Amino acid sequence: MWFWFALGSAVFAALTSILAKIGIEGVNSNLATAIRTMVVVVMAWGMVFLTNAQEGLKSISTRSWVFLILSGLATGASWLCYYRALQTGDASKVVPVDKLSVIITLVLAFVFLHEQFTVKSLIGCALIGAGTLLMVL
Repeated sequence: MWFWFALGSAVFAALTSILAKIGIEGVNSNLATAIRTMVVVVMAWGMVFLTNAQEGLKSISTRSWVFLILSGLATGASWLCYYRALQTGDASKVVPVDKLSVIITLVLAFVFLHEQFTVKSLIGCALIGAGTLLMVL
């Protein structure tokens, strides 16, 4: 089941890039990010209340709060950088560079989460890196 959600994420991320590139024309990138963020906030809280998940707020540990807040700050920084890059660069070049996050995530997962880094992972990272270089040069 995870695969279908991940594939949905990829499709919606692709749509996000194209729709954002069109919508950001003539708009300050920080303002555009704030507008996008408000839509995401409304949508996310709508899903919380639709699924009655708000009851779970009481049971979130301090550790989880800290890491969720840090994750939110990282997301915000990512979106601000992404929108600025998208505003000044071609979507066909910005998006591949943004997807270098796959390589960075694999390395961080190995270092901090002690996930396995295999020969297959190394080859995949090399191919993603080479593909990104090929697309942006």
